[in-house]
Amino acid sequence: MIARLLAISGRVQGVGYRDWLVRQAVRRGLRGWVRNRPDRSVQALVAGDAAAVQAMIAACRRGPLLARVTAIMEAPAEPPEEPGFSRRADG
Repeated sequence: MIARLLAISGRVQGVGYRDWLVRQAVRRGLRGWVRNRPDRSVQALVAGDAAAVQAMIAACRRGPLLARVTAIMEAPAEPPEEPGFSRRADG
């Protein structure tokens, strides 16, 4: 299992990005979470099989229909202890 912490910038708040990301992650069997950041970016921790994590990152570059992703910063992270994928409170 690998894990990546993502900082996703662009038009990613107010366009359903977090709900979309949760659905995509669950479909891929990933663990982790997603939340809005005060700087108008979205932060996500995605963990699972390397191929599924890379596919999720590629999908995040496109996002849902109304999103306009301009950048994704990616860093290695520790996998979450809790199972599933959730939407966290803004932070």
